[in-house]
Amino acid sequence: MDPLLPFSIPVKGLHLGLHQYDFQIDRSFFEQFEASPIAEGNIEMTLYFDKRPEMFVLEFEFEGNVRTECDRCTATIDLPIADAQQLLVKFSYEAMPEEAEVIYVNPEITHFNVAQYAYEYICLALPMIKVYDCEDDDPRPCNEEMLRLISQGETKQDTEPEGRNSIWEALKNLDQDTP
Repeated sequence: MDPLLPFSIPVKGLHLGLHQYDFQIDRSFFEQFEASPIAEGNIEMTLYFDKRPEMFVLEFEFEGNVRTECDRCTATIDLPIADAQQLLVKFSYEAMPEEAEVIYVNPEITHFNVAQYAYEYICLALPMIKVYDCEDDDPRPCNEEMLRLISQGETKQDTEPEGRNSIWEALKNLDQDTP
């Protein structure tokens, strides 16, 4: 079975008003997207689909974890993510350029697949720096060896004389050698 099939909303026979769809997103979902920054995750998503005569209003709400590498200690972690996004779907018989939160579809469509938008919103919810407060986790997922090396590097930098950095001193000497 196609893992993206449940994300296809049958809009042709759907009556006007608010409808709720719940999705469980896991590895099989992310495998459908080439070069995905997320390979594995466990996310619960709720879609509130408001069908109106002139447009659809979609509210995506999700919460869960994605498996990724910690940017602090390089350990594999389950990074918590959560977000809510809105998408407006307007009707047009002509091809219209998509905007950030507005897309255009033919008013005669029978199904509307929301998988691509769900995927994009999850990817956008990933923080730039992938770390979280893991002190309460048991066992703690941290790579202790990497944290020890980082700690040693910080201590070594603290021992440099005030206002002096050996790297910059060496570069200053390069300028003096030229006539």
